[in-house]
Amino acid sequence: MLDAYVIEEIKRRERQRERDDRPVVQVPVPPPPDRGADDDDDHGERGVVIIDYD
Repeated sequence: MLDAYVIEEIKRRERQRERDDRPVVQVPVPPPPDRGADDDDDHGERGVVIIDYD
């Protein structure tokens, strides 16, 4: 019979392997705009993105 630690380690590795097999979604992110030397104020558009995984 195996120790409880060994059994838990096997389960943990199986769960990790399942996570690694999931597809990954890559979100395209535009590069930041070029900032000049005279552009000290932050007047660009700002916002919040909420992603709901439910």
